[in-house]
Amino acid sequence: MALPLLQIGDLTVRLPIVQGGMAVGISMHRLASAVATQGGVGVIAGAMIGIGEADVGIRPTEANIRVLKKEIRLARGLSDGALGVNIMVALTDFAALARAAIEEKIDIIFSGAGLPMDLPKHLLELCEEKKEEFKTKLVPIVSSGRAAHIICKKWFSRYGVLPDAFVLEGPKAGGHLGFKPEELDSPDFTLEKLLPETVDAVKSFEDQTGKPIPVIAAGGVYNGEDIYRMLEMGASGVQMATRFVATHECDADERFKQAFIKARPEDLTIIKSPVGMPGRAIKNRFLEALAEKKRNFRCIFHCVHTCDPDRSPYCIASALLNAMRGNLEKGFAFAGANAGRIMDIISVRELMESLQQEFETAKNKWLK
Repeated sequence: MALPLLQIGDLTVRLPIVQGGMAVGISMHRLASAVATQGGVGVIAGAMIGIGEADVGIRPTEANIRVLKKEIRLARGLSDGALGVNIMVALTDFAALARAAIEEKIDIIFSGAGLPMDLPKHLLELCEEKKEEFKTKLVPIVSSGRAAHIICKKWFSRYGVLPDAFVLEGPKAGGHLGFKPEELDSPDFTLEKLLPETVDAVKSFEDQTGKPIPVIAAGGVYNGEDIYRMLEMGASGVQMATRFVATHECDADERFKQAFIKARPEDLTIIKSPVGMPGRAIKNRFLEALAEKKRNFRCIFHCVHTCDPDRSPYCIASALLNAMRGNLEKGFAFAGANAGRIMDIISVRELMESLQQEFETAKNKWLK
């Protein structure tokens, strides 16, 4: 009753579990390589990955590319499993980071926070420039079947290619959310409702080309029983991020991880992010103080197209970096809706084994 394989084009992943990318230092090479070693897809987050570099305020793109390449190489040195990077479309250096990841022969690029309409261009241009075939899989992150359909149609008409897979992220995810605030608790926008619609949305393109386009369900997937339910509903795999924070291998400070252990369900809140999207985070004094805070920072990163520093009371990149380093007085932690259920910090191996056991238990229960 083992978990099935996840097949993305010619890339075979032993377990259908993708570790979600968590930006500004949460999921770097230690976590990603540990997940890959245990049979899942380990993901390095590319957003402001170079924020700790001395020259990031002067040459942010160069700093981010340098660290992204370094992290990919470090992860590769620790694991021969499947590795991906998460690169937000809204990043000002999106194209440069995507090209850098492809040049490093990363297995998968996951891309959300906008529709990655031009992502195939970078892969195709590099293949032509380098006279080399790059096998990086391109996987957009969407919040609806409509978005998946639009991407398929545009990619196929412009470039003659289709996405290798999709991640469908529902409203229970952590971090920035692709929904309006009023949609987050609506029964019309649950992952369970969106998943079959998205599987159906890509089916016509699968039928037209004969190419499978697996859909990976994300947002609120917590245990092996959830994985079983998602696969039964048509998903080919799942993406989980919050669960991997509370692991020994997570790259964040121990105090950051403890914020998840201490959080209760009522501590999760929706914030209005400076990047123009709602986001789910753990309540703390920093967030509570924002209501009274006036703008008092100078933007030096210019990391996200949609951020308006003239109207924001804080720099989200700095706040997330502070939190990752354990300074939660000057930052906050993004988290999924089920963060309040986490009680212990365990190893990635223990987590992956427990997910498999829970999956088997759920499957046996439903087969009886």
